[in-house]
Amino acid sequence: MNQPELQNLRIFQKLGRVDSKSVASCDQLLLILPAKPATSVFSQFPEGRKLQQVMKLSAPDSTPAFTTRLANARQTLVVAGTLKKDATAFEQLSLARKLVDAVRDQRAGCLGICVIGFDTEHQAVLINNTVAAALAAAFPMPSYKRKRSPSVIRSLRLLGADATIDTARTEAEAKGNNLARWLATMPPNMLNAVTYADLVRNLAASHGWNYKRFDTKALSKLGAGAFLAVAQGNDDDSAGIIRLRYRPNKKAAKADLGLVGKGIIFDTGGTNLKPFLSMLDMHGDMQGSAVALGTFLAISELKLPINVDCWLAITENRIGPKAYKSQDVITAANGKTIQTIHTDAEGRMVLADTLVLASREKPGILFDYATLTGSCVNAVTTRYSGVFTNRPALHPHLTRSGEKSGERVWPFPIGKEFMEDLKSEIADFMQCSPKNSGDHILAASFLSEFVDEGTPWVHMDLSASDNDKGLAHVGSKFTGFGVRYTMSVILDENLFKANI
Repeated sequence: MNQPELQNLRIFQKLGRVDSKSVASCDQLLLILPAKPATSVFSQFPEGRKLQQVMKLSAPDSTPAFTTRLANARQTLVVAGTLKKDATAFEQLSLARKLVDAVRDQRAGCLGICVIGFDTEHQAVLINNTVAAALAAAFPMPSYKRKRSPSVIRSLRLLGADATIDTARTEAEAKGNNLARWLATMPPNMLNAVTYADLVRNLAASHGWNYKRFDTKALSKLGAGAFLAVAQGNDDDSAGIIRLRYRPNKKAAKADLGLVGKGIIFDTGGTNLKPFLSMLDMHGDMQGSAVALGTFLAISELKLPINVDCWLAITENRIGPKAYKSQDVITAANGKTIQTIHTDAEGRMVLADTLVLASREKPGILFDYATLTGSCVNAVTTRYSGVFTNRPALHPHLTRSGEKSGERVWPFPIGKEFMEDLKSEIADFMQCSPKNSGDHILAASFLSEFVDEGTPWVHMDLSASDNDKGLAHVGSKFTGFGVRYTMSVILDENLFKANI
């Protein structure tokens, strides 16, 4: 199996006033201006009077605001966009993606980024958000075509900044997001449970992570009946749960943060088989694990001084004579019994045991990620993802992280009252409700039964994991949603060390 090319583009910076020489070094240049820019703003850019006249002739409120070529040897293409000074992170990232899209059919070379007319702090944020869009667009996604199209963007040049722009966080987040999107895009015959585990093992070796894989035999000894119920439908014994550890200091230290990801590498729906269109993109049902792994990579790239465990629940959900069935009664790793109702609710089954194992390690806070329910998509569309937590006081922090990162979330309640809808006559509770009302809330409430009460826990239902037209700064169908978000939780909200 081929490996993702995770090396980011080279980034050069030229501080101070933008001159003709620095602009002429760019094949294309993205220019971000305030809404209704004054003449004084255009005067900060070579051929500024020409640009101002071009903008006056362009359609108002269009994106790009205008395009034109400069009178230099390269005939640098300028693609401009405007932003209100109170534009949200999502709006900034979305504009950046659209501007990058406008240069996709140009010759390959150096892409310049210039932000003028904003204060120093705001300028740095806008440049970083535009860099994020460029790094996403330039990343080579999996392709098995005989002739591949090379990336238009070979390097980045940041022009006109008041001070040196620190792009380290943006670059680390891009690597994590790119890895998540690459994995989600891989064909299911290329990324199976064996090759997935091999890829993770190779990443662990190259980054100095501790790697351990619990195979089905080990999971049987641990009593992980919920995971194994899903895995028993496979025609081989490749399923397993992977645990990675990042320890920048003491190797024996407990985790400040635990990351858990649903890794269903292909989901047929099991015995309750999905219809064609619902099954078509189910190679992407492992995106929760991809986001957990991508976040883990970003943390490692930044060498953050926190201890992190990452758990990946990897299996298929197949049909066959050994596949689990409706009305089976399963015992999970914490001893709780589950009456299965629908075999396409397999994600909560594999997460249940993985959350038990992860919370036994007593992390400071535990996050899980899963493409879990269609009802969450119905509730918030594919523009937002749903978040759920056993610590309601975290809701403002979680919402704010979505606003800051541009990966927006909406909080939902969970609790014992919702478990009333999962009452079972023969087991501790049902896997899901046959009525399917509020399934995203019931699924999260179900999962909370497998998290130690002393462990703060956040569940993300990844409604925004795939969007046909892309989302925010990402132009691909699979968005890698969750990596930037979790890095915001860590770095902006500092939740893993908060008194929660």
